[in-house]
Amino acid sequence: MREVQAIIFDLDDTLWEVGPVIVRAEHAMLAFLAEQYPRVLERHSLDSMRDVRARMAIEHPAMRHDFTWLRLESLRYHARDSGYPEAMADEAFAVFYRARNEVALYDDVRPALERLHGRFRLFAVSNGNADLAAIGIAGYFERSLAARDAGMLKPDPRIFALLLERAGLDAARALHVGDDALADVEGARRAGVTPVWLNRAGERWPVATSPPPLTVRTLLELTELLE
Repeated sequence: MREVQAIIFDLDDTLWEVGPVIVRAEHAMLAFLAEQYPRVLERHSLDSMRDVRARMAIEHPAMRHDFTWLRLESLRYHARDSGYPEAMADEAFAVFYRARNEVALYDDVRPALERLHGRFRLFAVSNGNADLAAIGIAGYFERSLAARDAGMLKPDPRIFALLLERAGLDAARALHVGDDALADVEGARRAGVTPVWLNRAGERWPVATSPPPLTVRTLLELTELLE
């Protein structure tokens, strides 16, 4: 731990619970469409819109890492299908994205970032498309990298390698903290970065083929270990 210079954080389900956020954002978008573009909802429900987006990911495998593109492209499809201009997609996505960034940080997040900021270089790597500036925590991070900008999803080790290269970091002196055993822990391991599993629920390590990593229940527990 004394050799650690940098800490890389996952975002969704590590710094906040993302499931309710996405549901709330989708319903905000639906309310907008119902008011401004009602023919879309005459043809589709939220579930069938999700099915369209899933189909887009299958039909465009080279874009499956880009959740923003997938949402916009599926909304463009709905616009064309309902006889509306494709500008509808940008308007509806703006409503979704504003709500997508209205997150509730876990209670330990801001106190932990306050204690770690300045002592370590802090970074973020996410498969999602959250906006740290909109959320209000960008100031803690030196740099963030989203899958849509990297061109690949975790656990692909290249996303970690790209961040390390851009930041001038040695993998052996970095930690990656995340909730997902495969995307975060195994992905970091493959990139030579020491993983820390943030296991808030106290679950058993789920990957039978590899040993459990250093595990913490909260980010404040991690700060205490590093101190």
